[in-house]
Amino acid sequence: MSNTFQVDLRGIVDLLSHHLYASPRVYVRELLQNAVDAITATDSPASGSVRITTSEDELRITDNGIGLTQAQVHELLATIGRSSKRDELGFARHEFLGQFGIGLLSCFLVADEIRVHTRRAGAEPVLWIGYSDGRYEVRPGEEREPGTTVTLLPRRGAEHLLSGTTVRELAELYGSLLPVTVEVDGERVTADAVPWESGRAALFAYAEKVFGFVPFDIIELDVPQAGLKGAAFVLPTPVNPATRGGHRVYLKRMLLAESVEGLLPEWAFFARCVVDSTELRPTASREALYDDGLLGETRDAIADQLRGWLVRLATTDPRKLARFLTVHHLGVKALALHDDEMLSIVDQWYPMETNMGQVTLAEFRERHGLIRYAATPDEFRQLAAVAAAQDVGLVNGGYVYDTEIIERLATVDPEIRAERLEPSDLATRFTGLDAEAELRLRPFLAAVQRRLDRLGCEVVIRAYEPATLPALYLVSRAAAFHDELTAGRDRADDIWGGVLDALATTAPPDRPQLVLNARNPLVRRITAIGDPELAGLAVESLYGQALMLGHHPIRPADAALLTSSMLGLLDRAVPGSER
Repeated sequence: MSNTFQVDLRGIVDLLSHHLYASPRVYVRELLQNAVDAITATDSPASGSVRITTSEDELRITDNGIGLTQAQVHELLATIGRSSKRDELGFARHEFLGQFGIGLLSCFLVADEIRVHTRRAGAEPVLWIGYSDGRYEVRPGEEREPGTTVTLLPRRGAEHLLSGTTVRELAELYGSLLPVTVEVDGERVTADAVPWESGRAALFAYAEKVFGFVPFDIIELDVPQAGLKGAAFVLPTPVNPATRGGHRVYLKRMLLAESVEGLLPEWAFFARCVVDSTELRPTASREALYDDGLLGETRDAIADQLRGWLVRLATTDPRKLARFLTVHHLGVKALALHDDEMLSIVDQWYPMETNMGQVTLAEFRERHGLIRYAATPDEFRQLAAVAAAQDVGLVNGGYVYDTEIIERLATVDPEIRAERLEPSDLATRFTGLDAEAELRLRPFLAAVQRRLDRLGCEVVIRAYEPATLPALYLVSRAAAFHDELTAGRDRADDIWGGVLDALATTAPPDRPQLVLNARNPLVRRITAIGDPELAGLAVESLYGQALMLGHHPIRPADAALLTSSMLGLLDRAVPGSER
């Protein structure tokens, strides 16, 4: 034999309040939804109206909609979760708001008793009374015009949610754009027109009122397949890309939620939207959008419209585009990683940091041909000044997406050449010493080399600009990786040490170089010192300075050398002795 599930209404209400709805405040939205559906079902929905009245003891919402018969009252108001009867009775057509058949159940979040007084044209009036413990009763109602009045008697602790101030605020929040007239205690809360149909001035005022900022610009949105219209407001100030910006979304002119995610692509974090759709589906709680194929198509269509706005700016108002990129370059650069039009915009209009100042990549190519770049900010700081002195242009690719954009440019356009500058490559541009000078400095180099051998550093002398720089520490990326691997292997246990041993190369790369500048007056004086000990201390100090100026990591051995060389020089500089 088969049995019927028994429903504990108290348990259902608890489930709704704690797991489905984010707040009991949604009861106003559900009441408005039912009223608008009833009006939509009439022959003249344009003349529909909803009146809400509040008092200390109750809340009433009255509509001049189609009303219900006694049979429909039993089917619609006393059956939880059954949508088939709702369909048969004509309340699930496309133009209606409600789609889940939960009905008045959400009102039990704030009320212990719900009374529905309703009458359909040609039928007897009916009074339905529902209680939060699961009981309900149906009685003959008083004579009235066709339509429905819902009365809520507040539960203890929820009185403030049914107060006039709160109800007016919620009715305006959820229903201000509804196509029917909504009044709360005689005050109209519906607007005369939707913002995106009222002109740009009204949209600017709307953004300032609702979102709290004056937009940099406004982009009109229109996605016919989703029945979507609205506007995207470009933020006037930078925003953290990791911050998920919510959007104000209406479904059939009823507010779904104020912070809906997933409507825009991730790269478009610079915009906030207000839209209305007739086709997108809400989740069961009606507080988010159902992520289906239509939402994905809508997101792509909006992305195309935002992209088109940027392309138009590049053509019609380059100065405005430049101002936009100054504020929101991260979003455009993220899009440029997979969109050729945006890549061209970044190439032509976005100024990047170089050792020759702020210039666009297009300007940099025109000046230098090859795009040489440093992949990290530290690498750029190490090489920028010296590269500039050798007339080598260098782009700082250490900012977010910059290296990827430079490399993608070279992939998309075969005429564009780009390469990462190897620190040791700069040494090939330095001027070597003549044979006589090399021979004269050989004893000095041998002496100081012995002092730096234990640090794995090779000492050489070259002539280069700027002459004010006494020494430069150059290390190839392969050598830097080898040093990191060695340090990690020394700290690891036996198991991980074995793994790192397997990763290590059999032949270590070329050693880092301390390149002394033969054009620097201090270096020339150091090389002329007849005291090998003093010369060694001086070169060790230059080694430490080169590490710090180049923002290189300081190892324990380097720190010890800095201390000993400084103390040694002080000991030589301060006269007298301690007995």
